[in-house]
Amino acid sequence: MPTLIGSPTPIASVGNLTKFADEYVGLTNTGESKVSITCVRSPGGWIGVWQYSDYCEYRVVLMGLLRVEHAEGTLDVQAGQALDVKPGEWVRYATPDEGGADYVTVCLPAFSRAGVHRER
Repeated sequence: MPTLIGSPTPIASVGNLTKFADEYVGLTNTGESKVSITCVRSPGGWIGVWQYSDYCEYRVVLMGLLRVEHAEGTLDVQAGQALDVKPGEWVRYATPDEGGADYVTVCLPAFSRAGVHRER
């Protein structure tokens, strides 16, 4: 029988402004270790920290623009586009436009604080 996931668990994101990722599936909300699925509403002007992860990360932008700095330059991911970040890739995310951005993040295996390594 299918299982209803009644609501997400908000997980605080690191950056210059307050932001939460609403985890629907993953270690925190459902105990799932194979995959995590979050919805993020990122405010305009938000800038994260440099980081790399031990997992594959996919981001699908639903609205706005997600800027991704990486070792070779910068990518702007627009609504209707997606991003594939491999384990070990140094990246820094930002939502520079006034309206911010809404996006879905899928991590394989699931996101965990132990699996993400951030610049101090």
